[in-house]
Amino acid sequence: MKKEQIQTEVDASYLYGILADAEKEETIASIFREMSEIEKGHAQAFLKKAGLPPELPPPSGRAKTLKWIGSIFGNDYILGVLMDTEKRLAGSIQSLRVATGTQPSLSDTAHVSILKNILSGSTNTQGSTITRFEQRHKSVGGNALRAAMLGGNDGLVSNFSLIMGVAGAAAGQKEVLLAGMAGLLAGALSMALGEWISVKSSQELYENQMDLEMEELEHNPEGEKRELTLIYVSKGVEKMEAEKMAEQAMQDKNVAHQILVKEELGINAEDLQGSAMEAAVTSFVLFGFGAILPLLPYFFTSGFQAIWISAVVSAIGLFIIGAAITLFTGKNVWYSGFRQVIFGLAAAAVTYGIGSLIGVSLG
Repeated sequence: MKKEQIQTEVDASYLYGILADAEKEETIASIFREMSEIEKGHAQAFLKKAGLPPELPPPSGRAKTLKWIGSIFGNDYILGVLMDTEKRLAGSIQSLRVATGTQPSLSDTAHVSILKNILSGSTNTQGSTITRFEQRHKSVGGNALRAAMLGGNDGLVSNFSLIMGVAGAAAGQKEVLLAGMAGLLAGALSMALGEWISVKSSQELYENQMDLEMEELEHNPEGEKRELTLIYVSKGVEKMEAEKMAEQAMQDKNVAHQILVKEELGINAEDLQGSAMEAAVTSFVLFGFGAILPLLPYFFTSGFQAIWISAVVSAIGLFIIGAAITLFTGKNVWYSGFRQVIFGLAAAAVTYGIGSLIGVSLG
């Protein structure tokens, strides 16, 4: 049994314990505590199978970092990472069963199903808890942090490559600074504008669909009531109970509209709450932060010294981004970090070579 698999179980147990301690709803907290014990049992069983000492290893640095992130941004990120981890483990088990010709088991995907039930409110929890987890479901997995890392990575790689291409053409310090600042501003503005258009267009599309649904609700309430009934029936509710629930929802047009919009169209209220301008500014800042790193040495020096310092600073930035992404992927830090460095340096080497050829031909 690989040590990585044992460590994954230990980390999962540790993170489920954190979620249990932080959860106010006792039903959910008890589920997290039990899942923590199950993961701990898995790790102990793996140790026994591998003939290793029974002492469990401590939580990894990755797990402790996730705890720190959760304490700052909320435990939604921890829940999302655990969901991703459980899906990855379930996929590996199912692939192994296919390769070995063994029959699948319900336990293969049990934890994924449990987390999905928690997020969808299928457990016997209070309505406020269900609503809270449904709102979290859109952000699980740390999408905001991943977007931040990828935005910084785009800025770093694109401007690093641009700077190396200009430097390869034997351009002076001022020319490289001018090209680098132009690349930073052009890329950041492009990212910001693209993000603004994306968010604004999505909001306008959702608003139009919601208006159409409201018109249908006003002009054909019986038809919409039947749709609500079918929605509840599809979730496993008995038909008579589903009809009562639909009747109750239809007493408040806004409630019925919200349910229909979410279930029929897949639109959540949170989809309309994001600020297009805020998204644009965030994209601008993140891209600019990454893009400024390879340019910094040229403010203080020039020539090959600036090229080497720029390459080192960029490599460090790329490694940090690659390592940070492993918080959500669970991959090896060194592998992910150096992979990011290799790809970034390769892109810069290509543009440097092209710049050198152009510089020679023009010279």
